[in-house]
Amino acid sequence: MKLIDIILLSLAAFFVIIGIYETMAVGIGQAYTWVMVAAMLFLIYTYRKKGK
Repeated sequence: MKLIDIILLSLAAFFVIIGIYETMAVGIGQAYTWVMVAAMLFLIYTYRKKGK
């Protein structure tokens, strides 16, 4: 696993945690951005893994 893969996976996990917190605090409407950033980072990570 390369450094960029580790960073992508770590950032995805970070934004999932932020998204869950924001969802509980203010609702899914306000947390949608963080959830989508996490999903996008995870999709980029899986795309890079399939390319190998």
